[in-house]
Amino acid sequence: MPGAAKRPGSSVKRGALVSRTSSSPARVQVKGMLHQSQQTISVQALVDSGADDNFIDSNLVEQHGLLVTELEVPKEVLALDSRQLDIVTHKTEPLKLTLSGNHQEHIELYVIKSPLTPIVLGLPWLTKHNPHIDWTTSTIRSWSNLCHAHCLHSATPERSPSAPEPPEEIDLTNVPAEYHDLREVFSKDRALSLPPHRPYDCAIDLLPGSPLPTKRLYNLCKPEKEVMETYINNSLAAGLIRPSSSPVGAGFFFVEKKDNTLRPCIDFTGLNDITVKNKYPLPLIDSAFGPLHGAQIFSKLDLRNAYHLIRIREGDEWKTAFNTHLGHFEYLVMPFGLTNAPAVFQALVNDVLRDLLNRVVFVYLDDILIFSRTYEEHVSHVREVLRRLMENKLFVKAEKCEFHVTTVPFLGYIVEKGQLRPDPTKVKAVENWLIPTTRKQLQRFLGFANYYRRFIRNYSRIAAPLTQLTSQKQVYEWSHAAQTSFDKLKSMFTNAPVLLHPDPDLQFMVEVDASDSGVGAVLSQRSPADQKLHPCAFFSRRLTPAERNYDVGNRELLAVVLALQEWRHWLEGAVHPFVVWSDHKNLSYLRSARRLNSRQARWALFLGRFNFTLTYRPGPKNLKPDALSRQFAPAEEKPETETILPPSCVVGAVRWEVERVVEEALQVHPAPDGCPPERLFVPPSVRAPVLQWGHSSKLACHPGVHRTLSLVRQRFWWPSMATDTRKFIAACSVCARSKSSHRPPCWPPAALTHPSPTLVPHRGRLCHWTPSF
Repeated sequence: MPGAAKRPGSSVKRGALVSRTSSSPARVQVKGMLHQSQQTISVQALVDSGADDNFIDSNLVEQHGLLVTELEVPKEVLALDSRQLDIVTHKTEPLKLTLSGNHQEHIELYVIKSPLTPIVLGLPWLTKHNPHIDWTTSTIRSWSNLCHAHCLHSATPERSPSAPEPPEEIDLTNVPAEYHDLREVFSKDRALSLPPHRPYDCAIDLLPGSPLPTKRLYNLCKPEKEVMETYINNSLAAGLIRPSSSPVGAGFFFVEKKDNTLRPCIDFTGLNDITVKNKYPLPLIDSAFGPLHGAQIFSKLDLRNAYHLIRIREGDEWKTAFNTHLGHFEYLVMPFGLTNAPAVFQALVNDVLRDLLNRVVFVYLDDILIFSRTYEEHVSHVREVLRRLMENKLFVKAEKCEFHVTTVPFLGYIVEKGQLRPDPTKVKAVENWLIPTTRKQLQRFLGFANYYRRFIRNYSRIAAPLTQLTSQKQVYEWSHAAQTSFDKLKSMFTNAPVLLHPDPDLQFMVEVDASDSGVGAVLSQRSPADQKLHPCAFFSRRLTPAERNYDVGNRELLAVVLALQEWRHWLEGAVHPFVVWSDHKNLSYLRSARRLNSRQARWALFLGRFNFTLTYRPGPKNLKPDALSRQFAPAEEKPETETILPPSCVVGAVRWEVERVVEEALQVHPAPDGCPPERLFVPPSVRAPVLQWGHSSKLACHPGVHRTLSLVRQRFWWPSMATDTRKFIAACSVCARSKSSHRPPCWPPAALTHPSPTLVPHRGRLCHWTPSF
């Protein structure tokens, strides 16, 4: 070996020098994995600057049958005090070694007896890779530019040391002290640099023969234009975008966030429609069931602005072009809104944390759940995840993280000690159903219940107290029996066998509806056991005052968006395209619409992340979400009236002569009990004049039964008004003469009995006689 000195009188060379004493210059323990053929072996590697070469334990070689090659000349291994430790006679064939999850290389290792340190990486390895080691914590903080180019296929290169950045004030209020030395991973500023091209670049492959999409330029108000100018200038300075001459152009608009600030959005719906879809699977929470068993402590991390740390594949940048009032630009980094962005990002994060996945960490896009059995173990796991994220320039939102908790909501579940249970919010819409105060509200609840009666044993007996209250013959009075029935049905809706646990291998159905006051949705799947549609989750929400002003189409579209937001963790990346059922037919044209307002464009951008079919379903077949959406409707009451003209503006009431006649008749024949107080009772003796006023006067002009009755009812009342009105109009001679009959004519007409001859010209030179009628 280089630099080895031959011992006089010995056939064994002094080869590598490895120290097993505390006097070693520097040591760092690193977790790694060896790969050979179909084998993957977890190992603990010792980085030792006092070792002259790289070694592997002979027991590890024999146990896993690793391929080795015999050395032509054996080599002697000495300690620092020149004691002989071993004689090396073999070395391994090149092995693939993975460190820190994604640092990969092929390496030859000399075989020695070293049971305490199965892998030793010595000075040659350190010289080649030149890692940045934090000696206070004995960890590798980052890698050299050579590693970023050849070993770290998912990391960004180091910044040039000639351009140091001013120190950033990072808020670590929400971060435990154990992780303050990793403060860089919580940096906001470091998340804004341009990454290099890597194997994980976002490719945008277009369907052959597809027309290139172009979108209109959205009108922006003055504040939006100011924010847009700031965004464009900052993005140009950071290198995230560049001027473009692309033939395509997406629309640029803003979305108001909860803190009233504006977030830029690009309408990539046209591009997404013609993009070849990336089928990389998103993870399913079900795969974490086993590893989570026994976990006692959890931490949840949320990544910051992560999509911009992935480049657009070189040559595809022109496809991301967008139009603004400042000009035409295109992205160099992956923007939000591309249909393949979630799959590309998931592939990157999976590679960074590959050997930790489903053992100590579960990752869904930018949400990371870390779980452990003990506190000490958990701190080690969190540090390892944070270190890898920092190493690969993925940054964490400290303000949205939860550290060292025993219960945490995650992807529609509540994760707690030793178990994973459904989030109660998925059945909250049913559990919080208010007690029906009117017969109409009760009918809605029972209509919803009817869809699931086949899953509830003795449904008719349980629902009997409620069914009886729907009868018009019975006084609507909420009893203890009705309350018991109501509570029991709600409980049965939210438990098996009615409520089905979502199965990612089955197709999902989403039923949505919107009313004037709220939105409702039901997530369902067809059970393999009975081939019937079972609910998986319920959702409802009261509309805000602003949302109530939306037209019907926008309210229905809002219901779709809210439902998909609620169940994103099940529907985004679903194995099968799911179906959305709505009773508003115009929604089916959403994806082909050429003009969308900014709100619709924002929604369309979100919907573009899902693979689904929007299907029209008539209202009578869409009663389940309809009932959920209408539970927020106020009790049936008369709408409040508003006085247009105050009494002070009225000179006097208009009085008709017929009213005086009726009042005189009431002196002889008083009004009976039950007469509406706001109308005059008409005695039998003057009903004919009243009907004549309502039908034959210049005010009325001989209308039909409905309009005549409506006019008369405004001022008068008697028990048989409708019958008397129909008889009066049927006997009206003016109506009989003037109005055409809606009945078909009799055949043959009477004129045929005695036809009068008439000469009628006919084609040709001849004439003939024909009856005239």
